[in-house]
Amino acid sequence: MMKRLITYSCMAIFAMGSMAQNQKDEAQMNRFISGLMKKMTLEEKVGQLSQCSGGFATGPDNTRISRTEDISKGLIGSLLNVSGAANTRKYQEAAMKSRLQIPLLFGLDVIHGYRTGFPLPLAEAASFDLDAIERGSRCAAKEAAAAGLHWTFAPMVDISWDARWGRVMEGAGEDPYYGSLVAKARVHGLQGDDLSKENTILSCIKHFAGYGAAIAGKDYNSVDMSMGQFANFYMPPYKAGAEAGAATFMSAFNDFNNEPSTGSTFLLRELLKNQWGFKGFVVSDWGSVGEMMNHRYAKDEKEAAYKGIKAGLDMEMVSECYSKNLVSLVKEGKVSIKLVDDAVRRILEQKYKLGLFDDPFRYCDEERERTVIGSQESRKEACYVSERSIVLLKNENSVLPLSSSIKKVALIGALSKSQKDMCGAWSCAEVGKVVTLYEAMEKRGVDINYNDGYDLKTNKIVNLDQTLAAARQSDVVIVAMGEQAWESGEMRSKGDISIAAEQQRLVSELVKTGKPVVVLMMCGRPVIFNEVRREAPAILCTWWLGSEAGNAICNVLWGDYNPSGKLPMTFPQHNGQIPLYYQYKSTGRPTALGGWCAKYIDIPTEPAYPFGYGLSYTTFNYSEVKLLPGDGKGTYTRVAVTVTNTGKCEGEEVVQLYVRDEVASITRPIKELKGFEKIKLNPGESKTVTFDVKDEQLGFYNNQMKFIVEKGDFTLMVGGNSRDLQEIKYILN
Repeated sequence: MMKRLITYSCMAIFAMGSMAQNQKDEAQMNRFISGLMKKMTLEEKVGQLSQCSGGFATGPDNTRISRTEDISKGLIGSLLNVSGAANTRKYQEAAMKSRLQIPLLFGLDVIHGYRTGFPLPLAEAASFDLDAIERGSRCAAKEAAAAGLHWTFAPMVDISWDARWGRVMEGAGEDPYYGSLVAKARVHGLQGDDLSKENTILSCIKHFAGYGAAIAGKDYNSVDMSMGQFANFYMPPYKAGAEAGAATFMSAFNDFNNEPSTGSTFLLRELLKNQWGFKGFVVSDWGSVGEMMNHRYAKDEKEAAYKGIKAGLDMEMVSECYSKNLVSLVKEGKVSIKLVDDAVRRILEQKYKLGLFDDPFRYCDEERERTVIGSQESRKEACYVSERSIVLLKNENSVLPLSSSIKKVALIGALSKSQKDMCGAWSCAEVGKVVTLYEAMEKRGVDINYNDGYDLKTNKIVNLDQTLAAARQSDVVIVAMGEQAWESGEMRSKGDISIAAEQQRLVSELVKTGKPVVVLMMCGRPVIFNEVRREAPAILCTWWLGSEAGNAICNVLWGDYNPSGKLPMTFPQHNGQIPLYYQYKSTGRPTALGGWCAKYIDIPTEPAYPFGYGLSYTTFNYSEVKLLPGDGKGTYTRVAVTVTNTGKCEGEEVVQLYVRDEVASITRPIKELKGFEKIKLNPGESKTVTFDVKDEQLGFYNNQMKFIVEKGDFTLMVGGNSRDLQEIKYILN
């Protein structure tokens, strides 16, 4: 007992010491920045709020300023799209010629890995492995920081229920609970515990707010929803990112509550800064301050600048409304200098925390760049995360994993050789170092009979007789098919997310040969492939996995890794079902009733694959669900289930908890994910998984955006996906 008391006392002293040190560090930072700001002219302050593109354009390029000249005058605070230690040093040297020598911030869209490409964020989310996701972000931060970068415009945490929207590839899918946990993992991975460490970079929560709910799935389109809808389904991941300590936020292109998000005082100043206590800074999306004129919300650039700074938009990306108009707006008395000072201080604080005032060139180390980027450690991490991102959708007659006795493989599909497509959209990866499926199979010593099967540009079948002959001469057929990388991402909305009919027909023809056919569905979003789903005995959703794609896919095909991924978005059967998601409301005439109810007359209401779905090479049995007593300290009850590996190999299962509020003061979904645990079991091994049921599981936001918990009846559900669940009733008194 005495030893334990001494330990607790030491911990308390350490915590108090850390708190005191943090307060001392913050006071020192405040003194430094206050002193610096007293020396700054109004023009230099406005310069800190201005960001321009110093490299390639990732939006409509309307930048007109002279970069190095204005940097040396202290009139630019940040550059985006400049990377590489030598390149960033060149611009930073220009900043050191300015009167006050305030260093630049360098930002880039490091979305899923830097030079070592990782799986698309949506694919990573399929791992349901928060540690793996954090590891991926940490590796991206190490490489980006070594390349002179301070800041990434990630993670994107937008919830979306519409697979037509191309940017679903950048997020964690459709569920706000899971999306919140992924947001925290990615922020922690990028920023670590100390931004002054040279292997960390600033994260950026985007796009604030509601961007994923674009009407009709069209990128940059309007968003229209109630505050209750926003609070319950779209807001949680943004709030989680702020709570995780994200250094920056990015305003969204869309309007929200009839105002452009970039000019929304409610979103930026009231909700984010005042209610959530966000201490970082907000940057606009590319040109979105100027685009308030296209919204017909501002008559000219001057009014756009006025509305942006009043709303709480701190840094403007590219459109130059601030750099041209803020000085005059302050001098005319239309904008208070206090608003400008608040924005400047927020930006300078992040530069201070990165250690740039101590050493502006600390991220410009070319030797570190050579040793860190593309290291064996990075490649190993990329393969690790990629394996866990693959989802097994179908495996009739245990076609997979492939036996070591397999000698000849017919490999069909040009995507199996495409390094560029393996990278996926929004990629910084070195294309020439991407391992394709074909290359990985060659290294594995597989006897490959390769055929394109279809033309990559037209999706038309080519050389069918030759392809079928190759299939007949082989032990197994592997077909790489799906989208190309450019078909998902920003500005890649689709009205039809179906896989090309000719690609699907090719699979049917191959199945007719009588050989086992394994389909690898390569995509950046949920896609529709009903013919393949019906005909092919084995299907793996491999997404776009990045630099180690080929090796990871081979490891799963041959059973070196047993797939454990689960779908983070619902896959529809028909385009007409979109938007499609599992947490829909029952309505007054629920679909389950039949007859006069919410349904279609020409297509089913059920998806092809539900949220949370994914198979394994082994099988799992779930016991009956039981309720256990709570602890009287915030845990109302506990849900317990015993899961047993009933198959022949080791495997991982994502055990999922869903909750339904049976009667509430507002309409609620039929079920919501409120917990999950990924477990690994040997054959015959069992494990009891328990979930605590607290306010977080039972509460919701009312229409005034207040979080409440109401007493009454609840149904608690546990299973391996959102459809196949066991239920138990619980009453909160």
